[in-house]
Amino acid sequence: MHGNEVVSREVLLKLADYLCDQYNQGNHTVQWIINNTRIHIMPSMNPDGWEAANNSPRETDGKKNWLRGRSNARGVDLNRVFPDLDAILYRDEVDGETQHNNHLEKLALAVQDTPTEAPEAQMVIQWLFQYPFVLSANLHGGDLVANYPFDSTRSGKQREYTASPDDATFRYLAEMYALPHGLMAKKHKPCDMSGDDKFYKQGGITNGGGWYSVTKGMQDFNYLATNCFEITLELGCDKFPPAADLPMYWEQNKDALVNYILQSHVGIKGMVVDRVSDTPISGATVKVYNMTDGKYQYINHDITSAKGGDYYRLLIDGQYRVDVQAPGYRTATKCLVVENDVMNGAQVVHFELSPLGEKVEGIEDSGCPDHVNGIEEIEGDDEEYESLLKDLLGRLREYFSTEYQD
Repeated sequence: MHGNEVVSREVLLKLADYLCDQYNQGNHTVQWIINNTRIHIMPSMNPDGWEAANNSPRETDGKKNWLRGRSNARGVDLNRVFPDLDAILYRDEVDGETQHNNHLEKLALAVQDTPTEAPEAQMVIQWLFQYPFVLSANLHGGDLVANYPFDSTRSGKQREYTASPDDATFRYLAEMYALPHGLMAKKHKPCDMSGDDKFYKQGGITNGGGWYSVTKGMQDFNYLATNCFEITLELGCDKFPPAADLPMYWEQNKDALVNYILQSHVGIKGMVVDRVSDTPISGATVKVYNMTDGKYQYINHDITSAKGGDYYRLLIDGQYRVDVQAPGYRTATKCLVVENDVMNGAQVVHFELSPLGEKVEGIEDSGCPDHVNGIEEIEGDDEEYESLLKDLLGRLREYFSTEYQD
């Protein structure tokens, strides 16, 4: 993303080579990953910036200029130009609007809201909308930490912990990179000259807003515009180290990269289909309630099923209720326990939605305790629902007209 932060570029190129080599060598973990995961690797989002940094001379201390090559050829910082969906979300929160909590902009508007001086960002947005990405990371240099959403603070303060609805899951994902990393979660000299940022004391991770607020970044955009959960990885203090140091950086990041890819297989996945015709339903909304440790809390960030009816919902271990909804269908509900084992894949949970107007027989047990089942489904067709609703409304009108007569 930033052309002068080259460790990320080099370790991703090496990762592609490593995955192919280890697959052919019979590495069981790598073979499982490749056989069960669609992996996209973009080594450089800003090749013009890289060229500018690469062609610049090293300074007297042996390091490259800190900023040269950060921006693209038109002088634009590509991590400050994505549509500001945080602002939309925070405004809706103030207004009490909690239903619109995902896919906050359609593709055409998102591209329109991105400056034409940043064609790289516009193309990445189109790419993000083209595939049903589940998990991603954008890689940087200049510090050593795994950073998770939200990056932009709700209050507008320069530094304030700003949790997303999936805060616990994002903390877990960041840890799954930091802990296997050769240095990130271990005691080391901080990159910040002031010594304030001793991230290793936090396990090598940080909340974005708790570090410093960033608006219009790619990380928060991915989470709020697509189904994709993204974190930001800072891979080292030196943005453009000598080539001789690259093997060291690869060894530090190799296990962390492989382990992070595996995390795309936590949580649940499955198909959403029409119960009558068995055809896939795209655009169905998947809502999750956390019931772990006796809690009952709505995770206010829904995801949607892809074009083929498939869905993927990242979740950490716990007990959950899952509601799946689509226009023209009755809501389907299931309660389940997630016990992640990434090498066996995400837990498969399929949903069959019954069309409105179709007689429903043999409704599947949701597996939910009575106190979280909500309003029970009523077997019957739309006429029965309409009759019950009219009767209820009539009773309410009669009650209130009697209770509050002058």
